[in-house]
Order: sequence, then structure tokens, then C-alpha cells
Amino acid sequence: MSDSDSEPAGKHRPHTGRRRNDAAHEAILDAAMRLLTTAGGEPVTVDTIAREAGVGKQTIYRWWPTKGAIFLEALTRHARIEVPSPDTGSLPADLEQFLTATFHGANEPATASLLRTLAAEASGNPYVAELLREFTQTRRDALNTILERGQGRGELAADTDLGLMVDQVYGLLWYRLLLGNAPFTPGLAKRLTRTLISGHQ
Repeated sequence: MSDSDSEPAGKHRPHTGRRRNDAAHEAILDAAMRLLTTAGGEPVTVDTIAREAGVGKQTIYRWWPTKGAIFLEALTRHARIEVPSPDTGSLPADLEQFLTATFHGANEPATASLLRTLAAEASGNPYVAELLREFTQTRRDALNTILERGQGRGELAADTDLGLMVDQVYGLLWYRLLLGNAPFTPGLAKRLTRTLISGHQ
């Protein structure tokens, strides 16, 4: 090998492929969320996602087999960012923080509109129904983890039905979101936290 073919000791060429891939991946998920919240009932296709993200369709199909898979990851990622799972060592604090962020996120106009649209379409479209079921299961799992930690610390009785507690939280959320019988008031998370824990200690 000639001197011109070798690199100076201790120096390496930067590898930018991974960074480009990560950036494209994030751009596609961001584009999917933007289109989901602004489509106004118009169909969102892989073509429109690709144009919005500034990538080729081949790039999208490299990571996701279907359009629904993109939407599922985009929704799940959005919820995870907007509603992190706190672990303060106190069930009341963790639960109140989680519920506050959850209700705040659901109350955002774009998110609320998207969730209502998905719920309406799910009633007549098995594919959308499965997409929504998978998304809601990720949120149920996140809440259940918080409750399990509290139960492990003795903050909930050993025989507490955690699944029922999760139902109570998301039942309230969807009831208010879909029927609009009452708003997501600032003190709702604290009141619900107090009600849930006091009934299962």
C-alpha cells in the first residue's frame, strides 16, 4: 500500500451513514404525524409521507412493511415523548405526573382530532381497529408498569385489580374525549389519583 492510501495514525474517517439513517427515520415519523393531524379526512399514503419527509419510498419500505406500521410507530413515539413514565419512588407522584401528561396530550386539538378520527374509523375498518388497539395497549402497558411498581412497594393492596384501575383511567379519558361530557380540567389528574389509590390501599 502506498503512503497516499494510508490514513494518518489515530485518525479515522467519520461514518455518517448511521446518522443519516437515524435522521431519515425520525423525519418519516415526524412527517406521518404531521399528515395524520392535518389530513382533514384525506387519505394519507406512503407516497405523501415520502414527499413530506423528503425521502424515497424505498427508504420507507426498508423499515416498515405497511403504511399502518408507520402510523403505529409514529403514534407510539409521540405518546412516549409527550407522556414519559416517571419513577419517583412514590405511586401518588408517579401516577399524578403520568395522568397530567396524558390528559394534557389528549386535550391538544391536533391529537384529540386524530384520536377521534381513528376511533370513528375503527368502528367500520378492522385494520384501523387493530392499529388503534395496538396503540392503546402500549399506553395501558405504560400505566400498568407504574401501578405494578407501586404495588411492589406496598402502596397498593396485593389483591388490587390493576387492569381495572387502568380501565378506569382510560375509560374516563375516552369518555370525555369522544362524548365531551366534561373537560380535562387542571385538577383532574390529582383528583383521579387520589380516588384510585384511596380505594385500593
